[in-house]
Amino acid sequence: MSSIVIDRVHADGTTLEADVQTSADLERFFGDEPFQTEYDVSIEDVPEGVLAIPVLAHVCPVAWANGADVYVDEVDETFANALSDVEESLCAMHDFLEGGTLYAKETVDVEPDASGESGLLFTGGVDSTCSYVRHREESPTLISIRGWTITPSPSDDENWTHLRNRVTSFADDHDLETAFVESNMLSFLDHPMLLAHYKRYVDGAWYSSVGHGVGLLGLCAPMAYARGMEDLYVAATHWEGIDLEWGSRPDIDDHVRWTGTQCHHDSYDLTRQERLDAIADYVREEEPALQLQTCNARMDGNCGECEKCYRTAVGLRLSDLEPTDHGYPFAEEDYREIRTALEEGQWVLGQDEKYMWEDISERARETDPESPAEAAFFEWLERADLDDLVSESGPPLSHRLLRAGARNAPTKVYNTVYPAWTSAKSGLRRVGR
Repeated sequence: MSSIVIDRVHADGTTLEADVQTSADLERFFGDEPFQTEYDVSIEDVPEGVLAIPVLAHVCPVAWANGADVYVDEVDETFANALSDVEESLCAMHDFLEGGTLYAKETVDVEPDASGESGLLFTGGVDSTCSYVRHREESPTLISIRGWTITPSPSDDENWTHLRNRVTSFADDHDLETAFVESNMLSFLDHPMLLAHYKRYVDGAWYSSVGHGVGLLGLCAPMAYARGMEDLYVAATHWEGIDLEWGSRPDIDDHVRWTGTQCHHDSYDLTRQERLDAIADYVREEEPALQLQTCNARMDGNCGECEKCYRTAVGLRLSDLEPTDHGYPFAEEDYREIRTALEEGQWVLGQDEKYMWEDISERARETDPESPAEAAFFEWLERADLDDLVSESGPPLSHRLLRAGARNAPTKVYNTVYPAWTSAKSGLRRVGR
């Protein structure tokens, strides 16, 4: 019988550690290290049932993909019920998920010391900044997480420093508190092997398409309990009418809860362009020099040349803001660069980017262009077949063959050839982001 056993959950000051044992058939999906997460607040007084939430939030989706059961000594009763709801949503979304059962020796529901605080997962991009604008009266604690797009690897130390500095500066300017969380969740899980097995079923990667909604929110549980947070917000990527198989959606995130805390998938009622409109209203009313950070290429500013930078700059213009005032170098000739990049497939695009460019195109039809270059680009965008642009993008054949080989290899063979797999996995991860 396939199984995952949470052997030990331990808090030492600000550090959480959990040991996990699996049945032989699931070993390939886990690394050799224990699950570890570092917070910036003591978690020693957090109940064990809440301490178990971060590791459960990451192993349960793997279990559900394999029809496996999960065993733990103690779990928060509210979160156990939440997992059942999340499992139902994910299994309805992904046909390859089989589901499983969580077995706990004890379920607990301890009365929290709630203080009425709220928290917001925050990067400074369009989505999380819009959520701040909408909930600024609550003065939410800004939460930044290292472990997914910024890995625990020393090679990402500089990127983490840039993110911390940017979020801290934003918090200081707005009289907010911060919370920084660092975890090895995607090296504790063998994410490349998960990708090898399940990429064929999803548009993105394992974590983006399956695990990151419940994973990132669950990771915050001990910190949220220690701080007395009653509400925890995660900004929506997509919006109503987009039915993509994505790991963070209202029917996932809104189910996530534990004793004292309810999570919220925020701003799903707004398209990305409407989120920029909300930010633009805030800029005109309160903060003319607000800076955004969305770049795919760097963390210490916006390169102004990647797909996301160009897409954000065009969106800012459609919301009557000048991109250069908010962190994006942009000139009229850049419209030709965008068109060329899209036509020649220079960017790896997924279905979500397609919907975002469609959102821009729909707004452009209602907007008078400011220049001939802008008018020409929007006329082309309206005629362009964005489905073709997406279908012509994708990972190289060599990556697809590598995933197939890893998927079919026995565990012992896989462990022998793991260095070759590791050398390729950085490229595979970028596709999923």
